Amino acid sequence: MTDAIRYAKGPDNIVVLTMDMPGQSANTMNAVYREAMAETVERLEAEKDSIAGVIITSAKKTFFAGGDLNELIKVGKADANNFYQMILRIKGQLRRLETLGKPVVAAINGAALGGGWEICLACHHRIALDSSSVQLGLPEVTLGLLPGGGGVVRMVRLLGLEKALPYLVEGKKVRPQEALKAGLIHDIASDKDELLVKARAWIAANPAPMQPWDTAGYKIPGGTPSSPNVAQMLAIAPSVLRDRTKGCFPAPEKIMCAAVEGAQVDFDTAQIIEARYFTELTTGQVAKNMIGTFWFQLNEINAGGSRPQGFAPYTTRTVGVLGAGMMGAGIAYVSAAAGIEVVLKDVSIAAAEKGKAYTAKLLEKKVARGQMSVEKRDAFLARITATDSESDFAGCDLIIEAVFEDRDLKANVTAAAERAALSDAVIASNTSTLPITGLATAVQHQDRFIGLHFFSPVDKMPLVEIIKGQQTSDETLARGFDYVMQIKKTPIVVNDSRGFFTSRVFGTFTNEGIAMLGEGVSAAMIETEARKAGMPVGPLAISDEVSMSLMNHIRQQTIKDLSEEGKAIAQHPAYAVIELMLNEYKRPGKAAGGGFYEYPVGGKKHLWPELKRRFEQADAQIAAEDVRDRILFIQAIETVRCVEEGVLTSVADANIGSIFGIGFAAWTGGALQFINQYGIKDFVARAHYLAEQYGERFLPPALLLEKAAKGERF
Repeated sequence: MTDAIRYAKGPDNIVVLTMDMPGQSANTMNAVYREAMAETVERLEAEKDSIAGVIITSAKKTFFAGGDLNELIKVGKADANNFYQMILRIKGQLRRLETLGKPVVAAINGAALGGGWEICLACHHRIALDSSSVQLGLPEVTLGLLPGGGGVVRMVRLLGLEKALPYLVEGKKVRPQEALKAGLIHDIASDKDELLVKARAWIAANPAPMQPWDTAGYKIPGGTPSSPNVAQMLAIAPSVLRDRTKGCFPAPEKIMCAAVEGAQVDFDTAQIIEARYFTELTTGQVAKNMIGTFWFQLNEINAGGSRPQGFAPYTTRTVGVLGAGMMGAGIAYVSAAAGIEVVLKDVSIAAAEKGKAYTAKLLEKKVARGQMSVEKRDAFLARITATDSESDFAGCDLIIEAVFEDRDLKANVTAAAERAALSDAVIASNTSTLPITGLATAVQHQDRFIGLHFFSPVDKMPLVEIIKGQQTSDETLARGFDYVMQIKKTPIVVNDSRGFFTSRVFGTFTNEGIAMLGEGVSAAMIETEARKAGMPVGPLAISDEVSMSLMNHIRQQTIKDLSEEGKAIAQHPAYAVIELMLNEYKRPGKAAGGGFYEYPVGGKKHLWPELKRRFEQADAQIAAEDVRDRILFIQAIETVRCVEEGVLTSVADANIGSIFGIGFAAWTGGALQFINQYGIKDFVARAHYLAEQYGERFLPPALLLEKAAKGERF
């Protein structure tokens, strides 16, 4: 008998199965599990007459983590049949468990996600430890997959289609109390001992339970797809889903298919339907892209892949924030949320208090929703001190400057803050474009100056781009990295350059959309095709959010800086349009009341009708595929340039940074993975075509040509 699932029968004839996969920190549905579960089920069936019941629990901190992603990422189209048969065997084991004729209880002592939750669903009774570390749910969709171990079939039969879909299609995860209310679990326990006591008591009281779906006269809660109310929901559900996925993400659509088709047939047939869709997704490219980036590369970053070694972890105690505008207020909020003391400074107390009020507003919502107590809110707010005086920075071990993108202003405020802060404080700039090496000249200790580029809104955006200037020391970089992890953000590390990585690539996205408008391409088509390519919003809409006056200001600053260095800046075709929008049409963007879009009070924004008359040309329309590719290719090509110039030093930073920072199409797995999955040679050929048609900016960089020649990937 393998140690992976320990089999212990007590004097009460209850068998406790303890899952403990050897040599790994979490239990996963790998080959070792499959073999152990096969042996375990056979033994239970053989000894059934002398068994009172079964309790399934785990020896790990978590209950069970789900599928083995090391295995899943390797399953290709050629392996489809073998994989499908293996999935049917996993499902068969759990089916035999729930039809054993003896009570089976899940004693859930830690997180049970994905395959872990599917094991729980195959038990007659579920008891979870009432702890904030316990999460339950089926997050497979976030990696481009669907629950393949019976999760779709059982959730639909447990909750009904309408209530099950959010857990399946959105990957919604819940804590024990919420799971109890939703009917996902039957009981909670305050500690591990009580977990087992309650499990044994339930077995004693229920000697021969059956799953609801195996009882005579069972009906799916809420009705089958042919019931009038469900049919009504299903009439609109696919279009709502398509509007969300834009057809880029196959998993939510296949989940809906498996759920709806499975609800119209018997249990065993529903299991086969689920297995087929699961095999289709697992062997598909999108799941490979998403598992590679959102699992393996994200874990590599969070494990400190880009952090300099040899420095003890540093805990930031007090952060001083310069500028209490939108960005500064957001930085103050996320820092205070992590338990860090914050000194928020602006030119006046009123301005600083306004920045603090941003935190108060966010916390009010939490209190109103019952997510936070009044005491916790007050303690949180007390961590932020609003001030108009640098002297309050005494005691700060980190200063973050978040003022307007003006070199002189930034220099003045950082120099003053450095003088007031602790002698070894790290000084950081939240600039999105200005080179860090240049900004560092304003302070005494340039080795302790770094870029910490946050994204707006700071409380929601998961990324921080850390920029290493020429003088930035490794110790400063390590401290910056630790602070970003402390505030629960994802850090990517880049070397200094104008616009760094994210702003450079983001600029190519907005400029390409605006350039197409200037060529006469329909604005509606540009916006629609960008979303169909997988971008969260179109380039014209996002330009309005950023504001064309800011784009113009950054460009003027760049022209000025480069002319001082004796360099010229190439004229991008987008700038003729931006100048028209600013100077002639006086439409700088959303904040000023209108840009490419109109923003009616209380109504939905819509494209400015005049764009059609002033820009669109009937004979200038191009293929939808060209619009989509121009938007994705230009960003991927600029990302390669960042690698070529040494701005980016890791593939993980490039892929995660492009998705979390810029909103690059998530189905691709990131800007470099987009090139890998397209095929490097095919990508180069398509880039040459785009360069011929639309301009030299699409020419593949030397590094790309080199990789294509050698048959290498990123």
